[in-house]
Amino acid sequence: PPDLSPAHTGVLQEMVKSECHFIIGTDRVRFMKRFIYNQEQYVHFDSDVGHFVGDALDGEKVARNWNSDPEWMEYRRTAVGRHCRHNYELSTPFLVEC
Repeated sequence: PPDLSPAHTGVLQEMVKSECHFIIGTDRVRFMKRFIYNQEQYVHFDSDVGHFVGDALDGEKVARNWNSDPEWMEYRRTAVGRHCRHNYELSTPFLVEC
């Protein structure tokens, strides 16, 4: 059968992945947002760092552009509370204690 991987079909894939890492409930929360193009992460936001970081040459340009917008950065920095802590509170009744 033919190899149908994206590299061979001309299909380009972009994915954005958001992660919340909880340490001791919501006492310590880390938010990560990863931007991936064709299986390569090119830029990410890490709430512990507080800004976008380029992981590839093109990602460095994107990171500089996004980091230069104060409103966009404030929106990203508040994602810990808006996205992570909010969803944690909604999920708490369904979590199983180990």
